[in-house]
Amino acid sequence: MVIYATNKKAYFDYEIIETLEAGIILKGYEVTSIRKGKINLFGSYATFHNNELFLTNASIATYQPKNQPANYDAGRPRKLLLKRKELEYLQSQNRQKGISIIPLKVYDKNGKIKIELALARGKKKYDKRESIKQKEFKRRVKNITYRL
Repeated sequence: MVIYATNKKAYFDYEIIETLEAGIILKGYEVTSIRKGKINLFGSYATFHNNELFLTNASIATYQPKNQPANYDAGRPRKLLLKRKELEYLQSQNRQKGISIIPLKVYDKNGKIKIELALARGKKKYDKRESIKQKEFKRRVKNITYRL
């Protein structure tokens, strides 16, 4: 499994409740671009339109900028593929206050590009400070154990 992109900021800004795997509808030149690692998930999220889930704000740069189609939009919404029960479940969870659907990573699974989605709740400022303290503490403990 090759991971093409991760949304590192999501782990800091959100409390991850649950994760799901989804397929994504792409065009051929977008697939080659993703395989070269030219995808950015920062600030992206998933939204519902007519009972279908779309990835919004994910930027896929062109593989060959001089050969790109004239009307290419790097940030266009891309349809996500899930089973009907998973879509209904996500839609019911998304209606709850404070719950968002965000992408965590894009990876290759059996030759197909998949995206890992998460149901997430935004962290407050004091939660973020607490997670920074925990990371620093873990680093210090790790450094001390290496020195011994």
